[in-house]
Amino acid sequence: MATEDEREGLLYLVPTPIGNLKDITLRAIEVLKSVDVILAEDTRTTGKLLKHLEISRPLQSYHIFNEHKNVEKIIDRLKKGETIALVSDAGTPGISDPGFLLARAAKEAGLEINCLPGPTAFVPALVNSGLPTDRFTFEGFLPHKKGRQTRIQSLLEESRTMVFYESPHRLMKTLEQFAEAFGPERQASVSRELTKIYEENVRGTLAELIEYYLENPIKGEIVLVVEGRTEGRSEKREARGEKLETREGKREARRKR
Repeated sequence: MATEDEREGLLYLVPTPIGNLKDITLRAIEVLKSVDVILAEDTRTTGKLLKHLEISRPLQSYHIFNEHKNVEKIIDRLKKGETIALVSDAGTPGISDPGFLLARAAKEAGLEINCLPGPTAFVPALVNSGLPTDRFTFEGFLPHKKGRQTRIQSLLEESRTMVFYESPHRLMKTLEQFAEAFGPERQASVSRELTKIYEENVRGTLAELIEYYLENPIKGEIVLVVEGRTEGRSEKREARGEKLETREGKREARRKR
């Protein structure tokens, strides 16, 4: 393996805080201070972080809408000996954020890639959910429309704990679809605004979570953790036997009280 001095260039994947700025690592600060350029999902967001850390390095935009056309140019710069750090707005690059294409291209070009350990939202959400952590599957964001039900149906027999990212305005739809598919008594956990001042972790059955969020509209970044299928449980029978009321029906019932 080449020594540090012999490398053509080096690509760093650098996790950044998901909320609390104190979660930046000393090593991440060291790397960000040393690289030739920092690729940022949003230069304004990263610029604020760098200002807070008193780091002054060149910033270049790298996001989902321009990554395809920029990958080759970045690889050329790495081949010429530059050191480059890639960051996302929050968390670890490549986890539901740009990063995979560049890492793959760097690997195919025989370049060195160094991913630093650090913040990512799904790990604390999984660990504090109280659900099994020995085996789990990270599903990221469900498709918004096309393929959504197909993805959910493919998870009916999944025995591992399932981890999803979700947006506030789609959370209720997802909870209701999960309750219908997996059964309303399936255990789950919703974590929002992790590491921030308004962090909240709500645990219970899917039915209980639906009831809670009908009364408590949600805001912020969300991680949804769902229990896997357990032996002896007939999920489809539960779903058929306890059909959930719709949001509109519950609201109508409350109005009549």
